[in-house]
Amino acid sequence: MLTLPLPGTLPSPAWRGPRARPHAVVIGSGFGGLAAAVRLGARGYRVSVLEKLDAPGGRAYVHRQDGFTFDAGPTVITAPFLLEELWSLCGRRLANDIDLRPVSPFYRIRFDDGASFDYSGDAAAMRAEIARFSPGDVAGYERFLAASEAIYKVGFEQLGHVPFDSWTDMARVLPELLKLEGYRSVYALACKHVQDERLRVVLTFQSLLVGGNPFATTSIYCLIAFLERRFGVHFAMGGTGSLVQGLVGLIEGQGGSVRCNQAVAEIMVQRKRACGVRLASGQEIAADVVVSNADSAWTYRHLLAPEHRRRWTDRRIEKARYSMSLFVWYFGTRRRYPDVAHHTIALGPRYRELLGDIFDRKLLAEDFSLYLHRPTATDPSLAPPGCDAFYVLSPVPHLQSGTDWARQAEPYRRAIEQRLEATLLPGLSQQVVTSRLLTPQDFQDRLSSFRGAAFGLEPVLSQSAWFRPHNRSEEIDRLYLVGAGTHPGAGLPGVLSSARVLDTVVPHADALSDTLSALPA
Repeated sequence: MLTLPLPGTLPSPAWRGPRARPHAVVIGSGFGGLAAAVRLGARGYRVSVLEKLDAPGGRAYVHRQDGFTFDAGPTVITAPFLLEELWSLCGRRLANDIDLRPVSPFYRIRFDDGASFDYSGDAAAMRAEIARFSPGDVAGYERFLAASEAIYKVGFEQLGHVPFDSWTDMARVLPELLKLEGYRSVYALACKHVQDERLRVVLTFQSLLVGGNPFATTSIYCLIAFLERRFGVHFAMGGTGSLVQGLVGLIEGQGGSVRCNQAVAEIMVQRKRACGVRLASGQEIAADVVVSNADSAWTYRHLLAPEHRRRWTDRRIEKARYSMSLFVWYFGTRRRYPDVAHHTIALGPRYRELLGDIFDRKLLAEDFSLYLHRPTATDPSLAPPGCDAFYVLSPVPHLQSGTDWARQAEPYRRAIEQRLEATLLPGLSQQVVTSRLLTPQDFQDRLSSFRGAAFGLEPVLSQSAWFRPHNRSEEIDRLYLVGAGTHPGAGLPGVLSSARVLDTVVPHADALSDTLSALPA
């Protein structure tokens, strides 16, 4: 029986007038959820985004403390046309709201012996850097980049925004993927083209940025090299959070809403169809379609009751392979470090062996390789005058490692601090004026990531495309998935592309209008 909506409760579809727009609920306000909301709003839906945290962004949350601004998650922006498309859908230009600045070099890779490689989008500069390390590998690098372009044209341009609803969809593209050597790992494809071990690292670390072990991740992810070459690497002035706020503004301009402190506890189902959500508070919100931007494993394991799941059973979710997690230390310094690049990859003494500890053996190693983000290299306003803002992340095993992060977090942070002080940031321990941490336990408890995996399902071939949780749920009608845990995968281009898939699989609001207008008023 339908009941009148409570004050402050979104009304059930059966209570709206004949001209009311169909209602879409989006669970989570990460980039995938916000992009989905914009696209649904542009296609006639009244959209409500429900966010568990006290501010939008999900993994792209923003921390502000002691005069410093820290982007919690995504920092590498490429393929800006995906963002421009969202603004265009709302009749606006991205450049009117967001100041994107190119970053060069894209990354500075520092090896354990102190040697460094500046990785950029300048073809001549890249050839010179390759030649500086191994003159005989310049031609091989060019072949690797040509292979990356070929993979990009199929894996991104043709397949990145299309659904894989049926095994026949996978069967159609399998010959092309085999031709592109998708059966190889990222590292194996690099080995085919270059011989210098350091250059093999330079060409393969990017898969870690989407949660993949380069020794196991399908070489389809080598498309990142060409994607970055073609579109560059950018930074949003004001921080990545400015993009989040820009997207929230687009949604509200369409008449939608983003509601924070609204934790979803259950996706409601009626006649094998998603019909709304139940919040942790007990409030029920009716919807004509539900889009989950929550972690895909979390969505099925915790939000959709077992009786509604035939493919993504508890057993299958438990048996799946998950990405590594991250230990992130956000800190501000009372001085600036002008010689440190915007993005630095600081490699440790081990590469293959360390990744084996993280992904296979699930061991928290004593050594580490680090990604150091210094946004104030591009935007000094993110720190007080004369100061620098940083975050450093260390890939670590997800929670199956059994690490007690409540006890281990501070010793691990101190070890990272000592490493940075000895390599990139002299005197660091005496310069830190503000600090905060994010551990794998936080990924699970705060960000609802299954097992604290920072990127969801590991991007191996057997968990890609059709083998991944589908954008159109296989379990019930009117439920859709976006974000890192569905097709095409993690990374900002991936999650924005997952929202593009909705244009194909979610019916236009007009197609629902006749059905909904027949409901009793």
